[in-house]
Amino acid sequence: MSPRGRAAIVGVAESDLGEVGPGLTPLDLIGQATFRALDDAGLEKEDVDGLFSASAYYHMPTLSMGEYLGIRPRYSDATSMGGSSFVSHLFHAAVAIDAGLCEVALIAYGSTQRSSGGRLVSGSETLPYEAPYRPRYPVSMYALAASRHMYEYGTTREQLAEVAVAAREWAKLNPKAFVRDDLSVEDVLDSRMISSPLSVLDCCLVTDGGGAVLVTSSERARDLRKPPVYLLGAGEAHWHRNISQMPDLTVSAAAESGPQAYRMAKLGPEAVNVALLYDAFTINTVLFLEDLGFCEKGEGGAFVSGGRISPGGELAVNTNGGGLSYNHPGMYGLLLLVEAARQVRGECGERQVAGANVALVHGNGGVLSSQVSAVLGSEETL
Repeated sequence: MSPRGRAAIVGVAESDLGEVGPGLTPLDLIGQATFRALDDAGLEKEDVDGLFSASAYYHMPTLSMGEYLGIRPRYSDATSMGGSSFVSHLFHAAVAIDAGLCEVALIAYGSTQRSSGGRLVSGSETLPYEAPYRPRYPVSMYALAASRHMYEYGTTREQLAEVAVAAREWAKLNPKAFVRDDLSVEDVLDSRMISSPLSVLDCCLVTDGGGAVLVTSSERARDLRKPPVYLLGAGEAHWHRNISQMPDLTVSAAAESGPQAYRMAKLGPEAVNVALLYDAFTINTVLFLEDLGFCEKGEGGAFVSGGRISPGGELAVNTNGGGLSYNHPGMYGLLLLVEAARQVRGECGERQVAGANVALVHGNGGVLSSQVSAVLGSEETL
């Protein structure tokens, strides 16, 4: 049977974000987010019997999380596919709940990468066959994709910069965003080059932070504190691990995971009111808009231009400010789920998208490697 609508997000929360300072560990941030999410849902810690996590800090993340929180789960899943892991966890949690393996699933993550030195904390490394070329992991890999897209389709640096500007315009409406000052296309173009054609403002933030998401059955969800946000569809795909093995630098496996999610949800991209896309770099947003069916391949540069994904534009994309302006604590996928749930519940204040009954969440891991898509919806979509 399809898991469509059989499980729902019932609680979401962030930990402290930005720069939390010395003395806090990633597990402390998981603890903060967990108890805030429990309060959001109206649940107790004792209700949780499923744990889901991934981490660059802990080799066995659900074991560490369970010990720290004092939870002995019936079901545990530490699937690790980079930043997309948590969107995958949502899918896995829904299936586990439907199968009776657990009743209330906690998906959580925490990172102190900014306070711990201001560098990306990653369990990844450059492939030995790529290392002689001295790439800057992972930005050089995404720069290759950007360069190829520009060559193949005429995409410009100005168009990539429009992605960063749109994210900043959304961030200005989000009090929790790490950077909220004005940003122009010219500012992006004039910023320091990191790995051509990507400048520092084409790259995501390096922040501390984390979050938690609680998932349970649709039946139980209707009796809890907040309106349920149902998982309507999901899909997972990966075609490569290392960038030198990516079949086509202009096409990601989102072209497979997206259609899987749409088929399960019985909805297409035209039904999506808000899209939360993993924007580690500006090229990500362009690629994913194409691969997820919002525009044709090669048209992503034009699609993001002229404020079309900014507040008031044709498609609301990364309404929290994204990894480019809101927060990016190493692995970003869980925070996409938090924003999507709040948009569907109508809780986003100034940045709230009117009539946001359907949200698409898309997670990316590695170097455009793992792709996981999820369609979320309100009660009206069932």
